[in-house]
Parts: sequence; structure tokens; C-alpha cells
Amino acid sequence: MAENKGIMVYGEIVDGKISSITTELLGCGRKLADELKEDLSCILVGDKLGDAPKQTVAYGADKVYTAEDPLLKEYQTDSYVAVMEKAAKDLSPKIILFGQTSVGRDLAPRLAFRLGASLSMDCMELSIDPGTKLLHQTRSVYGGNARATFTSEIFPQMATVRQKAMSPLAPDESRKGEITPIKVELDPAKIRTKVLETVKEEVVGVKLEDAQAIVAGGRGIGGPDGFKQLEDLAKVLKGAVGASRPPCDNKWVPDTMQIGLTGKIVTPELYIAVGLSGASQHLAGCSGAKNIIAINKDPEANIYKEARFGVVGDWKQILPAFTEKVKELLAG
Repeated sequence: MAENKGIMVYGEIVDGKISSITTELLGCGRKLADELKEDLSCILVGDKLGDAPKQTVAYGADKVYTAEDPLLKEYQTDSYVAVMEKAAKDLSPKIILFGQTSVGRDLAPRLAFRLGASLSMDCMELSIDPGTKLLHQTRSVYGGNARATFTSEIFPQMATVRQKAMSPLAPDESRKGEITPIKVELDPAKIRTKVLETVKEEVVGVKLEDAQAIVAGGRGIGGPDGFKQLEDLAKVLKGAVGASRPPCDNKWVPDTMQIGLTGKIVTPELYIAVGLSGASQHLAGCSGAKNIIAINKDPEANIYKEARFGVVGDWKQILPAFTEKVKELLAG
């Protein structure tokens, strides 16, 4: 078997362009590849990839491998795992990185099993050990209450990376890179599922995962009417509204707004937690925020342990004044 060399990023494509998580992985991969003095490659899987390979080179890839076939138009576990297994065995990368997305969470564990490799999910930091040259993979454990660093001596070393945990490089359209097609041989009979319909989620305003400012409400909001006030502040900040699990369970807001261990993982610049106690399951979804501001009437609420700033009191009195002050500051 060939020696394992280089770092490979699995690239996701959304509406004909590489996704934001892919640009983040390329930024991280570029740094790791430079430390190892090895190449950074990216594999793109789909049908009619268009300009995506060139975009990938612009964001830092040295080599881009493309697998195109009509059977790869929609993500299907069976077909995509087969393509990735062949690519990994033929190309022998030392490290393979995926995004912690719906595709990455499904594809990476299955590929790791087929390759006999280990996998760290939802990593927040990646680094190269200067002595062993192995990948250090740091992730949240115990519901977000601690972090642990893992490593593996089995190649390829594999990890999925949390969205917004890494920073992309500025695209350089002048960069040159190799774009190499991969021969795809798929047996339609072995694809056990079929996509009958694709329903796109209607998103008004900023998408929760992409928002730089999030105003999140918990059980203390008291009902759906309270979330309208959160929306007012979110609009001023050009951000999005999120929620902990109780508001979603009580149908005050859609399940798509849930942030936490069983919801969405977000890493905004600003996270304002209103009427939210700060259970570990929720903090697992927002602990990566750069700045957390808490508004809660309970001075002992767990959220204050994570918050950079906190206001103790009734959010119904605090939030309107806070919103007006923000408007005043932004206008000035």
C-alpha cells in the first residue's frame, strides 16, 4: 500500500458553489498541510460541478479531484461512500476532513468503518503534533462541560469539524492547482435508496448557522408572543432568532430554531441568551460563540458561568430598553 501523504478535504457544494464549511475546512487544511509540508487536496462529488473546482483552488487547494456522474446528483449514502472509499484507497491521504453537517455526519463514520480508521466527530480545534506529526483533534465532551484532545496512529486520520470553528482564507483567483477527474463506476442496483422529493426550508432573513448575531430564548420567555420581541432585537442586529429545547417542544417556535446538543451548533460573534437557564445540552450548541450576553431573573442560572456579560432581572423590562439603546448606538 502507498504511503499516506497529504490532507484531503471532502467538499460540499450548495447551489453550484462550494459551501461555507468547505472554505473553512480548506483554510484549516492549508495551515495543517503547510506544517506537514505536504499537499492539500479536495474531493468534489456530484453531477455537473461547474466552477466549483476552480473555486476550491482559489480557497487554498493544491489538487482537486472531481467525481461526476448523474447518479451522484443527489446525496445518497451508498453511492457517495463507494466513491469516497475508492478515492481514499487510491490516493492514500494522511488526513481526511469533513464538515459537521448532515452529509458529513452520515458519510464520515461509514467511510471510517470501511477504511478501518478512527474518527473524531464535531472537532473545534485541529493541530499537528510537532514531534509525532500526528493530528490532534479537540472536541467538546460531557455535554459541552469540557474539551478532550484525541489522536490516532491509524491512517487515514479522520475528523469532522464544527461549522464556524475554523476561518477560511481570502480567495485568490490567481492560484494554480491540478484538477483531476476520478473515474466513477457505480452500480445502480446497489443504491438502496431513492430521492423522491426535495423540500427546501424557507428561511426569512439570516440563516441561523450563518448569523453573526443570535438572540436566543428559553423557557423563561413564556410563550410564542415573547419571541416577537426577540425578533425585534435580532432585526436591529441583522441577526437571527434561536431557542433552547423547551420552546420548541412546546411549539412556541419551529424545531428548526433549536440550538443545542440535539439541535443546531452555532458559533456567532454575539449570542444573547434571554430567559435561558443554560443547561449543558444547550450550551453544547452555543459555547463556541465569541461573546455571550445573558439576561435572566435567576442570579444562580448556569448561563452566567459561560456569559461574558450578564443582566439579572425581568427580560420584559430589560429587553425593550436594551433594543432601543442598540438602535441608538448603531444610528450614531
